[in-house]
Amino acid sequence: MKRFYKSAEAVPDEGGWSIQLDGRTVRTPSRAPLIVPSGALAQAIVQEWADQGEEIDPRSMPLTGFANATIDHVLPGLADFRAQMTAYGASDLLYYRADETEGLFARQAVAWDPLLDWASAHYGIVFAVTSGIMPVDQPELSLVRLAAVVDALDPWLLAGAATMTQLAGTLIGTLAHLEDRLDADALFDAATIDERWQAEQWGEDEEASALLAARRAEHLGAARYCGLVIAR
Repeated sequence: MKRFYKSAEAVPDEGGWSIQLDGRTVRTPSRAPLIVPSGALAQAIVQEWADQGEEIDPRSMPLTGFANATIDHVLPGLADFRAQMTAYGASDLLYYRADETEGLFARQAVAWDPLLDWASAHYGIVFAVTSGIMPVDQPELSLVRLAAVVDALDPWLLAGAATMTQLAGTLIGTLAHLEDRLDADALFDAATIDERWQAEQWGEDEEASALLAARRAEHLGAARYCGLVIAR
């Protein structure tokens, strides 16, 4: 799409901030007004629009994309969206370890045990940890309490938080990030220990490395979105 506007700005509107181009409110793909609850998020979205050249590139506007997704999909289907995110609590990456005889096992323990210990103390829950890929059942009370934590999250966080959880494979890690226990880079490093271990053992694959870098960039973008929502 060709750029059709000269200026972008954030204007107070309905208890939030309206994103406007040349004085007209931007619309989401479903034609709802693009109004966000955080001034920090609004200004960052405005900057995305202001930074566009002669053609608009949606790929360079991740914050706008998360806000659109929240308005068009998350808020209308909040219960289903929360349930999908909560499901990761039953199969979190952090529960599944390599064989104890492998060097990878020790690396996983160093990176993952502190996250599980934090969640256990913070939420009053316990976890079942196993070696291998066979499913392990988590205590029902733990799953109930994790569901309650997700249900209590600001709905505007969910699009970013769900993206982080999907890309890293860990709900526990995402919650730790939202609680300011570790930054997004450290979380992604912890979540991709297995991939980096494989690269060390067998050599780096150029395509795999590019995909991992793209995942990291998307993960960091989702984390930035969450931080801007919280900043309000």
